[in-house]
Amino acid sequence: MLYKRNLQLNKHGELIHLLSTEGLPRGIITQVLDTASNFVSVSDREVKKVPLLRGKSVFNLFFENSTRTRTTFDIAAKRLSADVINLDIAKSSASKGESLLDTIANLSAMAADIFVVRHGASGAPYLIAQHVAAHVHVINAGDGRHAHPTQGLLDMYTIRHFKRDFANLTVAIVGDVLHSRVARSDIHALTTLGCAEVRVVGPKTLVPADIAQMGVRVCHTLEEGIRGCDVIIMLRLQNERMSGALLPSSQEFFKSFGLTPEKLHWAKPDAIVMHPGPINRGVEIDSAVVDGQQSVILPQVTFGIAVRMAVMSIVAGNGS
Repeated sequence: MLYKRNLQLNKHGELIHLLSTEGLPRGIITQVLDTASNFVSVSDREVKKVPLLRGKSVFNLFFENSTRTRTTFDIAAKRLSADVINLDIAKSSASKGESLLDTIANLSAMAADIFVVRHGASGAPYLIAQHVAAHVHVINAGDGRHAHPTQGLLDMYTIRHFKRDFANLTVAIVGDVLHSRVARSDIHALTTLGCAEVRVVGPKTLVPADIAQMGVRVCHTLEEGIRGCDVIIMLRLQNERMSGALLPSSQEFFKSFGLTPEKLHWAKPDAIVMHPGPINRGVEIDSAVVDGQQSVILPQVTFGIAVRMAVMSIVAGNGS
């Protein structure tokens, strides 16, 4: 499927849908990160609300299971004072055979302003964005193996928060890259922001054969991949997306690519460790690393609320 990158921007170059980090101008990414900085402090207030989306309706449409992403979008919309509708897809008309576009048309008739969509089919949010009215905005919360742009943006926010500048950074993305929409979103964002070197690290069976075309260095041993790194992004083994024997066992994977305190010494002493979650302790990453001083996994979750607030406030403020 060919994705229309400019579908995300209006004729003035402003963000109206967030569908992918691919093709997003550097200025737009920076705008999201800067706006998120203003929202981080909202969590510390006694009244954790701002009125920016008062009177707006946000529909969370999760055709795939999610806890962290759905919850943070829910919290983000409510902190912007929006009315939030969480559609139970398992009990909706979609489960009875109604088409995706018919579902969207009916929900649009209920005065929806923003659709937050997670779908198992790559390109589903693009399809929706092509068919909604000009005042309706679509945010991709993960589509197939394709993209997870808000996770990519919150990862960029986390890196910028702890490392300040991307220009001299070496970032390693480790694990099941083949099935990871997060990896793709991170790679597009990192290269756009001018990251010095992006490495993709994993066994040959879990690294796409053409990934080097995205401007990354491919490494098939953990030591080569994380040596001298500033940032390590560990990925979840997505067993539910795997077909065939891509790995001997999760134990063998941990032995070769699992991040332990001993292996972490290959990276720079001040390297930070990230993970989009949910974490499989003892499979991708050792508990001592998850809970260690170099882990910024919990701040990622906190920053995710601010980043999603930023995205919703920006798209809602821009017309077609």
